[in-house]
Amino acid sequence: MVTAARQPQTRLAKPSGKRTAGVREHSAQQTRESILRAAIKVFAQHGYDGGSVEKISRLAKSYDRMIYYYFGSKEGLFIEVLETIYRRMNDAEAELALDVSQPLAALEQVVHFVLDYYRAHPEFVTLLNTENLHKGKHIVKSLRAKEYSSPAISVIGDILQSGVAQGLFRADISARDVYLLIAATGYFYMSNRFTLTAFLGENVDAPQAVAQWKSFVLDTVFRVVNPAVQPAH
Repeated sequence: MVTAARQPQTRLAKPSGKRTAGVREHSAQQTRESILRAAIKVFAQHGYDGGSVEKISRLAKSYDRMIYYYFGSKEGLFIEVLETIYRRMNDAEAELALDVSQPLAALEQVVHFVLDYYRAHPEFVTLLNTENLHKGKHIVKSLRAKEYSSPAISVIGDILQSGVAQGLFRADISARDVYLLIAATGYFYMSNRFTLTAFLGENVDAPQAVAQWKSFVLDTVFRVVNPAVQPAH
């Protein structure tokens, strides 16, 4: 009796649970990031009230329910948008190669960075304008908001301390005030560039006009921190 040779059995490998979970996690993260990117664009263009969930999900090529799944609500999404734009600015600032032992050059770098960042990221200014129209009622609910202002003020504090030690800067000025001065001048110019152009009868967004303004802001900041310029009382 001839017995047929037994063929070796081939077993299919079971899919790794870790791999499947990793793929799902990656896909979920991509969906979340896509919604967040779309929300930044929609809120910047239409404001909070006009930035509907439907517009965001359509731009993100997602579904309304995914916004509620990942962010809880439209407000929750908007709060994360605000946190994201602040974090991005902080991350960009952290990449600056500042040498605080050279306080004049370091302070100039900070001024250039802030003014250039506002111009390169108009959505940052627009979204903050939107939140200010709502009197900051969304950002106050953020658990991270305060984290994003402290690094910038801390850096300026280190620069000022170095300048004071070298006799270059006044000792009676706070990092907070210098930060607000730089932010205010850059923010106002960018947020009001269209109305200023109409009011002044010149294109304040033209490269030459921007360069002149940056030079003026630098001069203003250095006059404020310089010990030879005494504050009026």
